[in-house]
Amino acid sequence: MEGTTRRVFRYIYRNGEPQGIHDIQRGLDLSSPSVAHYHVAKLLDAGLIKPEGDGYVADKTVFENMIKVRKTAIPLQTAFAVFLLTSAIVLLTVMRPSSTYASYVFALLVIVTALCVTTFEAFRAARAI
Repeated sequence: MEGTTRRVFRYIYRNGEPQGIHDIQRGLDLSSPSVAHYHVAKLLDAGLIKPEGDGYVADKTVFENMIKVRKTAIPLQTAFAVFLLTSAIVLLTVMRPSSTYASYVFALLVIVTALCVTTFEAFRAARAI
C-alpha cells in the first residue's frame, strides 16, 4: 500500500470514528469525492477497513501485532528488536567471557540472528500500514 491509499488508511485509522467519503476528501484535501471513493474501495477490497454506520473504520484485526502510542501504530516486533539489541549490547559490554568462548559466541550468534529476523519483520509490518 502506497501513496494516497496509505494516506486514506492512516486518516481513517487515526480518527478512530467512522469517516465518510466527504470527510476523507476534506481531511486529506483530495481533488474530488470520487478520488476518495476509489481509495476507500481499494482498502475495502484489501480488507483493511470496513463500513460502520455512515462511514468507514479501520479493521482492528489488522492491528493485532501493533502497539498504539498516541495516534501512531508501531509493530510489536520493534519492541522485541529493542530488547534483543539491548541484550546484545549487555552481552558485549558487561558479560565478558570467563574461560570458554564457545558458549559466549553461541549466545551472541543467537541474539544477533534473532535481532536480524525481528528487525526485518518489524520493517515489513511497518511498510504494510
